[in-house]
Amino acid sequence: MDSSRPEVSHEVPPYLRVYKNGTIERLFGNEVAPASFDPQTGVESKDTMITPETGVFARLYRPSNTPNSQKLPLVVYFHGGAFFISSISDPKYHHSLNVLVAKAKIILISVDYRRAPEHPLPAAYEDSWAALQWVASHVSDRGVESWLKGKVDFSKVFLAGDSAGANISHHLAIRAGSNPIGGMKLRGIIMIHPYFWGESPSGPKAQDPVRKAMVDGWWRFVCPSDRGNDDPLINPVADGAPSLSGMTCDRVIVCVAGKDILRDRGRLYYESLVKSEWLGKAVIVEIEGEDHVFHILDPNCEKALYMMECLASFINQE
Repeated sequence: MDSSRPEVSHEVPPYLRVYKNGTIERLFGNEVAPASFDPQTGVESKDTMITPETGVFARLYRPSNTPNSQKLPLVVYFHGGAFFISSISDPKYHHSLNVLVAKAKIILISVDYRRAPEHPLPAAYEDSWAALQWVASHVSDRGVESWLKGKVDFSKVFLAGDSAGANISHHLAIRAGSNPIGGMKLRGIIMIHPYFWGESPSGPKAQDPVRKAMVDGWWRFVCPSDRGNDDPLINPVADGAPSLSGMTCDRVIVCVAGKDILRDRGRLYYESLVKSEWLGKAVIVEIEGEDHVFHILDPNCEKALYMMECLASFINQE
């Protein structure tokens, strides 16, 4: 045994190890792609600091061939990774968002919120809320980002995310219901394979004790709570969770994948939203034969491109 190696204090296989000396080793989602012009999609991107106090920045995307006079819908995107891995610089996310921006003809902001365990929850939620405030500053021309000033139709703003990012989108829409974001109209939410869970198994895939224990452990790692996986942050239909009727948007699209262990929680969220007193319209898209965030892992596959077409149509419908 190599006594020179630091001792592991906690492991979240196969993604992350925490050592007793405080070192954190991420085993997945560490690759970096720079912001750039993508000749395949005709989309350009750049990075910008949005909250200097916390070091949170964002990657902005726009189609390169948009007339200067044309204002585009805006999507504020939150990446997945169970709140503890991946980033906006992940090449798979970068390419996937290039595809979405090209298909939907939108401006997109991908937010690099702080991750656990260095920054336990609710840091990711607070960073994401601060990002929305930064976006809203451009409605009244207080903001200085040239890619937003005069280029965005602020009556067509969407929150979007996959996995943990979909979770963030939900909670921001609930928060905006009681704390309006001045001048911006949140038209809709795009929820891709939302990271919702609960103490009780939901659906046949969650009956697998090994897989259930794995997902149970993710949340307990990022958010130690006396309610465990029935904390309202991870279980939006738990007792005591904010009412779904308080979401401030007109429509929601929930995308689920047939092989995903989170699929039935996504369906439960959709069904609960439809049955609630929320006045908007919800739709669900299920992609059979695929697993969690398949569209990130292979953004050019036929089913991923189909899903992107669904999202583009959702954004651009009147």
